[in-house]
Amino acid sequence: MLRSALLYLSGQQQIFRFVRNNKLAKNMANRFVAGETLDTALAAVARLNARGITASLDLLGESVHNEEEARASGEAYVTMLDRIHERKADANVSVKLTAMGLDISEDLSDKILQRARDYQTFVRIDMESSEYTQRTLDLFEHRLYAAYRDNVGIVLQSYLFRTFADVQRANLLKARVRLCKGAYKEPEAVAYPNKKDVDANYVRSMHELMLKGNYPGIATHDEAIIREAKRFAKENQIAPTRFEFQMLYGVRRDLQDQLVREGYRMRVYVPFGTQWYPYLMRRLAERPANVAFLTGSVFKEMVGRRRR
Repeated sequence: MLRSALLYLSGQQQIFRFVRNNKLAKNMANRFVAGETLDTALAAVARLNARGITASLDLLGESVHNEEEARASGEAYVTMLDRIHERKADANVSVKLTAMGLDISEDLSDKILQRARDYQTFVRIDMESSEYTQRTLDLFEHRLYAAYRDNVGIVLQSYLFRTFADVQRANLLKARVRLCKGAYKEPEAVAYPNKKDVDANYVRSMHELMLKGNYPGIATHDEAIIREAKRFAKENQIAPTRFEFQMLYGVRRDLQDQLVREGYRMRVYVPFGTQWYPYLMRRLAERPANVAFLTGSVFKEMVGRRRR
């Protein structure tokens, strides 16, 4: 119930307009978001690199509404790649295709990938809600991966019924996959409603990727799944250089550092930008225990304003 409510709120822009100007809410967002500018994000990347952790920069924002906005978003990602290269930062970028104009045109992501190829770096095509899954995978396989095999990878989500088959397809292609659980509200016709089923599909897909995949990203903060990944790697003589663990900025720093000390590769996703509200709501939906402090304080103030 709470998770569904938070996912609903993630799409309510009128609430974002209030929350963005609320100091308490911004303080909460700062736990999960590396500021609103590229400079603050790159500073966060430098701190991660100093801890032996690589990064992936993610400019927050989804579903642009016209070609001008899409081109501006594309230029922002090119600038990100330029600045990463200039600083010699150990980082790549993560891109949502709707921010590149997927709803308008499928032609606007090439410039980013061309720049990534110039710098011999990598772009992760993020996965969004299930209404975009097939379009994203089709565009990835037939256009982006076909032209930029060494510079682009995809994300798959274990809460979808279809994901294990998509993992097998990606392995046949030798495409790099980031495996996560998924953070959107999905209909029961396409997604597992129960956590135990999502977890079971995650572990099954993870095993397949670790055995047959191309340097998969095991994106989870679930300690039981992390233990299983380590056990499975040891049992099957899979070297730590053949995969990496991935986590989100602001979540389980202690576990990130522990895995690095144990000799595993760790990448942290570093989101930034002014459109942080939907992202924050999805993170809270994943860990509802974080909600009490934020919602109690913010909504008290909202009520207080209405009474004044």
